[in-house]
Amino acid sequence: MTERINYECLPVITGPYVHATKYNKTLFVSGLTAYGTDAQNLDLIRQCEEILSQLNRILEQEKRSKNDLVKLTIFVRDISLLASIREQLFKFYEGYLPACSLVEVSSLVHPDLQIEIEAIVALESSV
Repeated sequence: MTERINYECLPVITGPYVHATKYNKTLFVSGLTAYGTDAQNLDLIRQCEEILSQLNRILEQEKRSKNDLVKLTIFVRDISLLASIREQLFKFYEGYLPACSLVEVSSLVHPDLQIEIEAIVALESSV
């Protein structure tokens, strides 16, 4: 069974999608951005902090830990800030490194946005 979820603790969805979809003991998190938050007009680093906070709220809602992060895909408009992004990610992961892709893009859905992160989360331990 597929379950589509919008989290009240996240910014309101304004497009034709949901925050996440549960399927086969896996949570697929849509691209999270700073859109609709206080960080929307700030730099990439502040937007990254906001997005990681959103992802943390999702993990809390789902009663999962960072160890359950399977894969992140990160889209940035300025790859030259990679060192700062990596620093934030290392802190966020707390040693539980997931698979990850980072791609530089020319633009995102709104001109204010500098970064977008999507995630895949395991909803059941494999042990």
